[in-house]
Amino acid sequence: MVHVEIRHVDQAAIAVLRIDNPPVNSVGSQVRVALGEQLDKALADAQVNAVVLTGSGRFFSGGADIREFNTPKTQVRPLLRELIARIEGAGKPVVAAINGTALGGGLELTLGCHGRVASETAKLGLPEVKLGVLPGAGGTQRLPRIIGIAAALDMIVGGEPIAAHKALANGLVDEVAADPIDAACRLGLALSRGERESRTVDPAPLRNAASESVFEAARRDAQRRYRGCIAPLECIGCIEQTVHTSLEAGLAYEADRFKFLVEGDQSKAQRHVFFAERQATKLPSAAEPSQIARVGVVGAGTMGGGIAMSLANGGYWVVLLEQTEAALQRGWNTIQGNYAASSKRGRFTEQEVKDRLSRIQCSLEYGDLADVDLVIEAAFEDMQVKKEIFTRLDAVCKPTAILASNTSRLDINEIAAVTSRPAQVLGMHFFSPANVMRLLEVVKGAKTSDSVIATVFRLAVRLNKIPVLVGVCDGFVGNRMVSHYTREAYFLLEEGCTPAQVDGALRRFGMAMGPLQMQDMAGLDISWAARKRQAPTRPAHLRYSKVADRICEMGRFGQKTGSGFYRYEAGSREPIPDPEIDALIAQCSAEAGITRREISDEEIIARTIYALVNEGARIVQDGIAQRASDIDVVYVAGYGFPMFRGGPMFYADTVGLPEVLATIRRFHEQHGEYWEPAPLLVELAESGRRFSDS
Repeated sequence: MVHVEIRHVDQAAIAVLRIDNPPVNSVGSQVRVALGEQLDKALADAQVNAVVLTGSGRFFSGGADIREFNTPKTQVRPLLRELIARIEGAGKPVVAAINGTALGGGLELTLGCHGRVASETAKLGLPEVKLGVLPGAGGTQRLPRIIGIAAALDMIVGGEPIAAHKALANGLVDEVAADPIDAACRLGLALSRGERESRTVDPAPLRNAASESVFEAARRDAQRRYRGCIAPLECIGCIEQTVHTSLEAGLAYEADRFKFLVEGDQSKAQRHVFFAERQATKLPSAAEPSQIARVGVVGAGTMGGGIAMSLANGGYWVVLLEQTEAALQRGWNTIQGNYAASSKRGRFTEQEVKDRLSRIQCSLEYGDLADVDLVIEAAFEDMQVKKEIFTRLDAVCKPTAILASNTSRLDINEIAAVTSRPAQVLGMHFFSPANVMRLLEVVKGAKTSDSVIATVFRLAVRLNKIPVLVGVCDGFVGNRMVSHYTREAYFLLEEGCTPAQVDGALRRFGMAMGPLQMQDMAGLDISWAARKRQAPTRPAHLRYSKVADRICEMGRFGQKTGSGFYRYEAGSREPIPDPEIDALIAQCSAEAGITRREISDEEIIARTIYALVNEGARIVQDGIAQRASDIDVVYVAGYGFPMFRGGPMFYADTVGLPEVLATIRRFHEQHGEYWEPAPLLVELAESGRRFSDS
C-alpha cells in the first residue's frame, strides 16, 4: 500500500513514501492507515530531514475510494482531512512529488504539503462536482488560498484537470521537473535548511480577495451549465467562505456541506452513472480486437460529417464518400465551418484544425474504400437504400473490413444478409451532433463476431465515446424507449396539454429539453417515416395519435423547416408556441372523441418517465441491453436525462419500484394495454429488489 525508500541528498536523508494501490492509487481507508503510520515513523526518525510523498505508475493518486462512500469505511481513522492536517503541521518539510495524475483527495493531499513538484505530464484536478459532491478534505479552502478565488472557482466548479505547466503558472506547484522525486527531495532539503519558504496556506480569511459579484456570476454560470444540480452551488458557497472565515472555520463548513451532499440522492445518482459508464464498457467476451487505421464514411450529411470529424479527432484517416459533387462540397463546407467555430471558441488551435482536416479525404468513388479497415454508412434511414449501399461495400471492401451502419432503428440482421460477411456487420448508432455527443450504441447482429464488437469498443474509447452494447430490435435501446415516451407526450396533447406545457414540465424535471422540442430538433420527418413503416403491423384497436402525422402533412418537419410543434425565427433554435398547432391539437382531440381536461405537471412526468421505465424493463428482460444500468447510460449520455437523477431505471429505484408499479397499474386501468406492467418490473417490485439488483 505504501512503500518507503530512504534517499540521500547532499548527505541528508529524505524519506520517500510511495502510494502503491493500483489502478489509480486511491486513498481509501487502508491506504490512509498505512500512509499515516509511515508518515509518523518518518517524522519521528531523527535521521530523516524531510519527507516526500509520491505515487506509483501513472498516478500520484486518483483520490478517495468512491466505493467506500456511505459506508463505515469512510470513518476509519485517520480521515483524509486529519492526515492532511498532520502533514500541514509536521515539524519537518513534507513535499509532494506529483509523478502523474492527482485528482480529488489525491490533489487535496498535496495542498497540505510544504511544497509541490509536478512531472511534465502531470494532471491536477478536483472533479468531485461531477460526482455530486465537493472536495471534502480541504480543497475548497486551501486551493483558493494558494491560487486565488477565480482560478479555484474554475478548477473546483468546472471539475476539469489542468496540466502541469498551467499549475506552475498559477502557483499551484513550485516546480515542473522531468524527475519530480529528485526535485522534491532537493526542495525538501532546501526547506529543512531554511533556504526556501514553506508553501503551506495562510489560515487567515482572504479579505477583499473577491467581490460578491464574482460569486453571483459563478452561480449564474453554474445554474446554466449544471441544470438542476446542487453540488456546483455548494462548491461556490464553500469557496465563498474563504473570504469571510478562517481556515479552521472554513474546513468545518466544508465538512458539513460534503456530508449533506454525499448522503443525498443527487450524489448517489451521479456516482451510479459514473460506475455505470465504466460497467458498460465491459464485454461478455474476451475476444481480441483487430487494428483500425483507416475508416470510410458513406454520406456527408449531418451525421456522416459529424462521424468523419469524430474519427479525425481520434487520429484516424478518413475517406468521406458522397454520390454527387454538390452533396460532397456541402458536407465539406459544414465540416470546415464546424472546425472554424471550434477554433474560435479555443477548443482547437489552428494547427490542430489543419491536422484534422488533412486526415479527411473526400471522394465520389466507392473504389477509394478498397483499403479501409472499417466503413460506417450514414445514409438516409431507408432499408432499401442501406441494402444497396452494403451490397456495393461488400463487393469493393477488402475481406477483413468491418461494415457498420449508423441506423437508429433498422434491422441490422436484414442489412447483414445482403453481404457475404455477416460476422463483420454491426450497427454503430452515433448521436447528433456525432462529433460532440459521447454515446455510441453498438448493435450486435445475430452473426456479428465478438472480435468485431471488441474492435469497435476500442475505437469508441479512442474517440472519447461511451459505447453501450445493444441487441437488434426496432429502435435498439434508446429509440425503442423514446417511442413510448413520445407516444405519451402525443396522448397528453390530445387530452388537454399544450406542447409548451409538456416540454416545460419535463425541463423542470431536469430533462435537457422536452420530447416535442426534441422531435423538432431531430426532424419530424424521421419519426414520421418510422411510423409509416410500422403502420401495417400496428394493431387497429390500439389508440393512435394523429397529431404528429398531421403536423408533418403540413410540411412542418421541425427546426430545419422553421416550424414543427413550434415555430422558429430564421437563424434561431428558440421554440415559439404556435396557435395554429394548438388549434390542430384541439381538432385532433375532437375527432378522436377525447374531452380535454386540466393536466398537472406530476401526471405529465409520471406518464412519460414511467413509460421509459416500463419499456426499459422489457428491454432488459428481452436481453436487448446487458443490464439496467446500461439503459441509464444511454439516456443520460444520449437523450438528456438529468444526471442528478441517475437515468430512468435508477430514478425508478429511487422512487421505489412498488410505488412505480402501483402507478403503472393505475395507468393500465385508465389507458389500456400500452401500460401493461413489464414482467421484470412486477417481479422486482414484489420481491423487494431493484433494477440495480438485476
